Amino acid sequence: MKPIKLLALLPVVTLLLAGCTTDGGAPAQSPEAANSGYPTVSSNSGDAPAISKPVGDPPTNLVVQDVIVGNGKSAASDSVVTVHYTLMAWSNGEVLQSSWGSAPFTSELSGLIQGWKEGIPGMQEGGRRLLIIPPEKGYGAQDIGSGPNETLIFVVDLVSLQ
Repeated sequence: MKPIKLLALLPVVTLLLAGCTTDGGAPAQSPEAANSGYPTVSSNSGDAPAISKPVGDPPTNLVVQDVIVGNGKSAASDSVVTVHYTLMAWSNGEVLQSSWGSAPFTSELSGLIQGWKEGIPGMQEGGRRLLIIPPEKGYGAQDIGSGPNETLIFVVDLVSLQ
């Protein structure tokens, strides 16, 4: 085949290969997330999330990862949010709190811990987000059930905004 004909086939082959997946259509993870020891979170919208235990040392910075990208309004720093959430301790993987057994939690975002103030804006209604919050952006030296200076894992489902 002449080189010009081969070049003409290149876009077709590229498109065909781009459509092939081996993961069943699962959402892609960044290399950092895949190798970080961060917990994995189920994407079963409308139900309590399944969360694996974290592995290794916790991150030192706030981690924000969308598990499900919503399609509603986006949260702003001054929003009143209604959410379902699960809170897990990094140190032992124990679930400390969850709103899933009761009504969703509603609050002004500006009145919550720093990790939520930084990690929720931009999230869309209907979305699910993983927040890994270092102690200084969480509860610091305050013991909330797993000891002081705990790295917190929140999985937040944004139900609605006001």
